[in-house]
Amino acid sequence: MGKSKGKETLVELLRDRSILKQDVYDQTFKTFSIFQDVVEEKLAKLRKEIPDERVRLRYDENGDFESHAYVGSDVLVFNMHTNVFSFPKENAVWKTSYVEKNQDRAYCGVINIYNFLADSFLQNRFNDAGYLIGRIFINKENHFIVEGKGPLGFLFRDFLHGELNELEMNKILNCAIQYAVEFDLLTPPYDAVNVVDVMHIKAQSTAQQLKTGKRLGFKFESEE
Repeated sequence: MGKSKGKETLVELLRDRSILKQDVYDQTFKTFSIFQDVVEEKLAKLRKEIPDERVRLRYDENGDFESHAYVGSDVLVFNMHTNVFSFPKENAVWKTSYVEKNQDRAYCGVINIYNFLADSFLQNRFNDAGYLIGRIFINKENHFIVEGKGPLGFLFRDFLHGELNELEMNKILNCAIQYAVEFDLLTPPYDAVNVVDVMHIKAQSTAQQLKTGKRLGFKFESEE
């Protein structure tokens, strides 16, 4: 009897957890598809407001899980992770009434927002560094929170009431664009670039192999 009950518990756990994760994935994928449309529409509006062709405003999709938004000298990469995650037990999410009532709500899909220099992509400078400036967590009920830099780190923290509709997507996008544009390119320390080999110099004419990034040592406080 004990073995039979244990087997039933294992089957139930496997079934319920698998269905939960599939529900989260489906909701995240649906939401990301809408988010891609929002990004494309935003750039189209900006092109009308800023007709100067020197200001790069371009949208590309790289498959179902990645989009590129070129804004001036920057590119924002929106990437949907194909796995489902939960939060560490010390995370404040677990203390919210929303999750305490149903812990399944803590399982989320993730959309990462990276900031690169546009030239890094356009010139295939594969050594260049990009930075994670935000990540959106979405559960099966389409409730969300955002962890990130600047306003992305504190404006979207209401897991109970926050639903990721087009209005909220536009707010997130505006914050991401503003942060990227204001996040200036800084020259690396002299001692970090004062030695270079012949191969890199020769390759510069075609691919600019010297590593370029906005800043070094960038990470979220939670990762320190």
